[in-house]
Amino acid sequence: MTHIRKVLVIMLLATAASIFAQYDAHLVGHVLDETTGEHLPYVNVQLKGTTIGTITDESGHYFLKDLPTGRQTVIFSYVGYETLELPVIIRENTTTELKATIHEMPQLLDNVVVTSNRYATKGREAASIVNVLSPKLLETTAVTCVADALNFQPGLRVENTCANCGKTDLRINGLQGQYSQILMDSRPVFSSMASVYGLEQVPAAMIDRIEVIRGGGSALFGANAIAGVVNIITKEPVRNFVNIANTSNVTEKGSYDINTDLNASVMSENHKMGAYLFASHRTRSPYDRNNDGFSDVPMLRSTTAGTRAFFKTGNYSKLTLEYHHTTDYRRGGNNFDLEPHNADIAEQLRHNIDAGSATFDWFSSDARHFVSAYTALQHIGRESYFGAGKDLNAYGRSRDLTSTTGLQYRFSYPCGKMNGDLIVGSEYTYNSMSDRMLGYGRDMTQTVHLVGAYAQNEWKNEQWSALIGARLEKHNLLSNPVCTPRASFRYTPIDELVIRAGYSSGYRAPQAYDEDLHVAAVGGGVSLISLDPKLRPEYSHSATASIDWYQRFDKWEINLTAEGFYTYLQDVFFLREDSTDLSGNIHFTRTNVPGAWVGGLNIEAKASYAPYFTVQLGYTFQQSRYTKAQAWSSNVPPHTRMLRTPDNYGYILIDIKPMRDLTFSINGKATGSMLVPHLQGYIAQDEETKTTSFWDLSLRLAYDIHLYKHYCLEVSGGVKNVLDQYQKDLDIGPNRDADYIYGPSMPRTYFIGAALKL
Repeated sequence: MTHIRKVLVIMLLATAASIFAQYDAHLVGHVLDETTGEHLPYVNVQLKGTTIGTITDESGHYFLKDLPTGRQTVIFSYVGYETLELPVIIRENTTTELKATIHEMPQLLDNVVVTSNRYATKGREAASIVNVLSPKLLETTAVTCVADALNFQPGLRVENTCANCGKTDLRINGLQGQYSQILMDSRPVFSSMASVYGLEQVPAAMIDRIEVIRGGGSALFGANAIAGVVNIITKEPVRNFVNIANTSNVTEKGSYDINTDLNASVMSENHKMGAYLFASHRTRSPYDRNNDGFSDVPMLRSTTAGTRAFFKTGNYSKLTLEYHHTTDYRRGGNNFDLEPHNADIAEQLRHNIDAGSATFDWFSSDARHFVSAYTALQHIGRESYFGAGKDLNAYGRSRDLTSTTGLQYRFSYPCGKMNGDLIVGSEYTYNSMSDRMLGYGRDMTQTVHLVGAYAQNEWKNEQWSALIGARLEKHNLLSNPVCTPRASFRYTPIDELVIRAGYSSGYRAPQAYDEDLHVAAVGGGVSLISLDPKLRPEYSHSATASIDWYQRFDKWEINLTAEGFYTYLQDVFFLREDSTDLSGNIHFTRTNVPGAWVGGLNIEAKASYAPYFTVQLGYTFQQSRYTKAQAWSSNVPPHTRMLRTPDNYGYILIDIKPMRDLTFSINGKATGSMLVPHLQGYIAQDEETKTTSFWDLSLRLAYDIHLYKHYCLEVSGGVKNVLDQYQKDLDIGPNRDADYIYGPSMPRTYFIGAALKL
């Protein structure tokens, strides 16, 4: 305790000293575009290792005052441009000039990422591949939420798995959503219940970018990050501005999806304080593809509002706060003007979600010591109705509270010809869940306490990096603590080539609620899932290896990536149909089967000819197999192939900019054939359907109208799912299987948009 008090005193004294110190040492300059020679406004200018920073003004110039003296490094960063670091010597009673020229990188081939190790690192230097869904990608694909965006990454698939409620499932490298860890600003507040609808409840308006790691990667993340990590990073204030945007979508049958966003950023004059405010509202009408009177895409009304703010308590410390509230109402089935128990089928949910976080960061003046203390919380209140046949007993109520609190310390040190970063930390996660549908005899309550500690060391230079670490966790549902080692390596023999390899282990505890416990209407009843009382935890071992090739010549930039992956699962969780009761409800049990494996190859290619043309495409070949043949129903022969896992899928993104203010975008998602379960009801008995391949192609045209100075009105329009490759064999009528759905989530849809940027 005495040592801890000394450290805290030193931190407080250093913070106080940085607040009151006056150096009368200033830095001025400008930032230019390397290609055009134009001055760039609103470029971030940051003194490395401090919280001191500003942005260039409308003329591309900047001014930093009262800086720490001595040798410093200045970081220049701007969306769509390569981050530049320049050394400078700051002298007392002197104003120093530093000019910068930065290079445009339309597809962000060398992003600065944080998900690899929780601090800013150039993507090319990270030990694990970190893919970034940039703000530009979110804009040109006209996505409305996280679920829509994640398909534009190799190895990732998001699909709608319920025609009534619109539940989505994220699959990374062929593994279901339960094997991935979803983070909000690097915090694991997405519980199992939150993950069921959570990807559709985070609007694009609040997202700065999304970072994705395929595979286990770093020991800093939980042991359930088996398939990968998706880190949703919210927008930070950078300057004073207001954005208002609306995108309206309409199908050929007249159903609509209208999205309105309001964003604003407020900064103090000295850039010590700032707040980013966001609000988003979405209204979607139900869509009935086959005119049977039952929706195939549910009604949706969702509103999210919140803020992310910071206060720089000193030159070497910063407090960051984030909070947002979401209300989400969705309903599928029929007779939308009646109460749900008066409908033949109804799945109705009302969510009230509150989420927030607080982080305090402190680092020493020599940038060798860094301490981060954080806490995050998310509470979900949910009222539901999952019923068929006008059942009065199908109402339910759920509550879910998740919190995480942690402390992390990083020590940077020289190690021969390499630099070392030692990270140690601890994290406590609490989850309290209750899910009650008393009419169906379902009364799940569970409390999870998860205590984890981790240590990780990374040695790196321009040519090599090695990241080795382990995480020790004690889960209250397991009798013994679990240690999950992880390691990643990078070798850069030449500047244009990066070779990586990694290993990770993980586990899943037999918790009471998971994505597959979703209740769905089927055959005039519902499907209900329970747990085998002898359910054992599931363990995994994963390995990856990749090659990255970069090339730049003249205005062309090219990046090719090939990544092989393999995961072995032991005591795999498996859903098996047990019986059908007198009310027509189908009962499933989650149990263990011996093992399974997933292996394959991700290929990604990017090319750009600045500023006129960019193309990005990805392709995945994989196989997902059980080690022993399994049958989920007595009417279906056993086999080893996992359900809903195509062996081939991919995407393409093309941006063409024939003139400065005009952009034409093409994007498409291709999915190969897969096996999909089809429950009895509309059909006579359970079946497995081998789907056809499908291609979801979209077009977008956007034009910028310059109003005054940097004020701009962007108008856009286009077509989603141009080929209208929506599922053709949907069930019909009240006995349908709502989970028998696959393919594009929406039919051919026309959209127009307008965004006012002030």
